[in-house]
Amino acid sequence: QVQLVESGGGLAQAGGSLRLSCAASGRTFSDYAMGWFRQAPGKEREFVAAISRSSSRTYAADSVKGRFTISRDNVKNTVYLQMNSLKPEDTAVYYCAAKRTYVSGHYYVNRYEYEYWGQGTQVTVSS
Repeated sequence: QVQLVESGGGLAQAGGSLRLSCAASGRTFSDYAMGWFRQAPGKEREFVAAISRSSSRTYAADSVKGRFTISRDNVKNTVYLQMNSLKPEDTAVYYCAAKRTYVSGHYYVNRYEYEYWGQGTQVTVSS
């Protein structure tokens, strides 16, 4: 079992920045690929960014590419999402997720592949 706890959400102005953190506990963090997803009211949960176990590969959705950066610290058991140039359409609840994988260089974009989820943190961007 892996427990995930997100933090760092809040209110930001358009053009501003926030950094989300997701602290993991319960298993060996470096055995898991990690991802960030978001869900706006009335919409499906959508992929934001993913990172492989070893940080060797990352991938971001087109809607956030160039603005959001995913990273991880396997010593601190934490994955981050640096969000810059925020837009009102980034408003959503943001979730981190973990998937056990034996392949160090893989990341995953399909939410159904992830086994563990955090409770989410609200991000609101005002115009």
